[in-house]
Amino acid sequence: MIAQSKELVLGSSAPAFSLLGTDGKKYSIESFNGAKLLVVVFTSNTCPYAQAYESRFIGMQRDYADNVRFCAINSNDEKALPDEGYAQMQARARTRQLNFPYLRDESQRVAQAYGATCTPDIFLYDAQRTLRYHGRCDDNWKEPSQVKRRELVRAIDLLLQGKPIDFEIRPATGTPIRWKK
Repeated sequence: MIAQSKELVLGSSAPAFSLLGTDGKKYSIESFNGAKLLVVVFTSNTCPYAQAYESRFIGMQRDYADNVRFCAINSNDEKALPDEGYAQMQARARTRQLNFPYLRDESQRVAQAYGATCTPDIFLYDAQRTLRYHGRCDDNWKEPSQVKRRELVRAIDLLLQGKPIDFEIRPATGTPIRWKK
């Protein structure tokens, strides 16, 4: 099954959260106060779309380390999908050498507050934590070498230059978040 991110009102504030990371530390929205931009990605251990984009997110975090912070949040129901549990997240973070916090949203309240619907679902916030971009990463989830439009990179570059988003924002596509019954 495929889902798309739902359209949200740009200009809204980032919802607060307090979530446990795979490194054993608690993270909140304030944990990223030093960053000019914050990218919040709702993701999954098992979603093929999320897996396909993971290396791209790692690369972007590396390339924009001075100004941008990424954080990934897993909100999937681990009872329905056992590979989405905290221990499995820790193993994935180690194996993939994630260079950003990977957080567990066990209650799913954070995903609900953000309006996340699929994995990966990408939210880009400015320094005031105002939503400036909510859309896809690029135009080819399956084959990175075939990407022609790197929308998330373009949005980051524009915002770092103090410019508005000047292109049509297309929704992210991925696997639906598995909600608890």
